[in-house]
Order: sequence, then structure tokens, then C-alpha cells
Amino acid sequence: MNKPSIVAEFWDFLKVRKKFWLAPIIMILLLLGALIVFTEGSALAPFIYTLF
Repeated sequence: MNKPSIVAEFWDFLKVRKKFWLAPIIMILLLLGALIVFTEGSALAPFIYTLF
């Protein structure tokens, strides 16, 4: 059996439940998380953390 990925399963959930408004929220959370992870060791870290 081929197990669907998390992204495919989430997309199916959005289609079936008609909750497309969740997609932008998830994308923003992922982008903010990536921003924090990638700027953690750089000189920009103090400036990024002041935003939160």
C-alpha cells in the first residue's frame, strides 16, 4: 500500500471539509518558523526576535 504524504493528506482534508481558509494560516506559520530557524545563528537574529 502506498501511504499518502502529509501534504497530500492535508490537501484532501481541506477539499473535503471546505476549510481552504486554513491554508494561508499554515503557510504563514511555516514561513515564520523557517525564518527563525535560518536566522538563528546569524547577526540578524537580535533584529528578528524583536519582531516577536
